[in-house]
Amino acid sequence: MAQLPPSPDFETMEANAPRTAEQRTAILSLIGSLVFSWSNNESLFIYVLNILLDSDEISAAIVFTTLNTTRARLDLIDRLAKVKIHDEEVAAELQKLVKRFNKASRMRNEFNHCLYMLGPEGDITHTQTLKLMEVRGQLKWGDIKPVDEHRLRQMKKSIEDLRALNRDIWAFLPRLHKACHSRLQPVPSAPQNSPSGESR
Repeated sequence: MAQLPPSPDFETMEANAPRTAEQRTAILSLIGSLVFSWSNNESLFIYVLNILLDSDEISAAIVFTTLNTTRARLDLIDRLAKVKIHDEEVAAELQKLVKRFNKASRMRNEFNHCLYMLGPEGDITHTQTLKLMEVRGQLKWGDIKPVDEHRLRQMKKSIEDLRALNRDIWAFLPRLHKACHSRLQPVPSAPQNSPSGESR
């Protein structure tokens, strides 16, 4: 027979929740900053496609959004780079930028695709990943990790890394443009409403 977990004691949790509101707000703020910075960095790859495809911005955006996974978008960029970029240093720099983005993606995915576990006080205590893992030949669902100070420091580091990556991608675009000998107009500086990694 199917075994269900015990239902939470919602009344007790709601009664105690005001005492842990600050903890939840701090964690949710970090999650929001992580998703915000990650999404804006992913969007910058539209401009990378714009250059590699030697197209206009809307055409690059159509290609970008038609591919419905981040992995597919980065795979396309990798393949185009191999035939479009003739400067080895620029090609290597693009690979490093993608690698940095993928590293930050692991942290973003942890908090964007998980089940959040609450303690009796209503505080966020653990996350459980929404994926299957094989352990000694047995399938196990959901790796459980504590949301402790160490984990919060990791989140803050990922957010800082994404903000630095945002600036580095913007600085890289003109070099990529030049390396591809594109017919496009020079890539402008980041406009005020551009996908920046900075919080407003």
